[in-house]
Amino acid sequence: MTSLHGSELSSSFGAVAAGYQAARPSYPQSLFDAIEELSGRPLKGARVLDVGAGTGIATRLLRDRGAEVVAVEPTPGMAAQLRASSPEIPLVRGDGHALPFADGTADLVTYAQAFHWTTPEHSVPEAARVLRRGGALALFWNVKDRTRGWPMEQERRMIAACPQYHGYGAVNSSAGELARLGLRTGTAVLRWSRRIPVDTALVDLGSRSYVAVLDQARRAELMAAEREELLAVFPDGEVVEEYELDLTVGVTG
Repeated sequence: MTSLHGSELSSSFGAVAAGYQAARPSYPQSLFDAIEELSGRPLKGARVLDVGAGTGIATRLLRDRGAEVVAVEPTPGMAAQLRASSPEIPLVRGDGHALPFADGTADLVTYAQAFHWTTPEHSVPEAARVLRRGGALALFWNVKDRTRGWPMEQERRMIAACPQYHGYGAVNSSAGELARLGLRTGTAVLRWSRRIPVDTALVDLGSRSYVAVLDQARRAELMAAEREELLAVFPDGEVVEEYELDLTVGVTG
C-alpha cells in the first residue's frame, strides 16, 4: 500500500468536507459485528480512538454501539464539520503518526477509509503503543466493485481525467503490513449496497481527493460529463452502488 501522507491529496478534504459528510457511504452493522469477532471483545464500553475520523461517519456508529470513542482528525475543515454535526463526541486534532495519547490507554484504534493516508512503519507502532495488551487495530474501506459494469467504466474515465487518481481494492495489503509489524491479523470482506440519487452520487465523487484537487473549470466539466454518463445507466435518477467492505484487524500480543 502506497502512503499518501503529507501529499496535496491528503490536504484537499477541508474544502469538500460538507460534501463528504452529505454523500459518502456509511457502514453496515455487520462491520461492527466482524470487528468484535476478530478483535475478541465487544465494542460496548471499549475505549476507541477513531483516527482520521473525517466528518465522523464511522465515529458515530462506533458510539452507537456503546464504545467510548474519541475522534482524531488532522484536517481543520473535516474536524470543523465533525464538531458541527456531533459536538458531543470528543475531538482531538492529530494524526496516526503521533497520537496525542498515553501508552496503553485504548482498547481499539480504528481507521475508517483512512489508513492509506499513513505510512504503516510509523502508524502501526504508534497504534500499538497506545493500545492496551490484547487491544486491536481495525482498518476498513468501502470499495466499489469496479470489476464490471458502470463502476469499471467510471474508473477508466477517472484515470484518464484525474492526474492524481488513486484507487484501492478489496482485498488490500494491510494484513501483510500488520503481520510484518508484529500483530496477529484477521480479515473479512463484507458485501452491501446502497441506492442514492444521482445528485448524491455526484457529490460523493466530488469529495474524492483526486477530483477535489482539479481546478474549478476542469472539475465542473468532469462532473457535468459524469452526470450524463450516470443518467444514461440510471435513467430513473437512482444509482445503485455495490460495495466490498474490506476489514483488517490486528491484535497486539
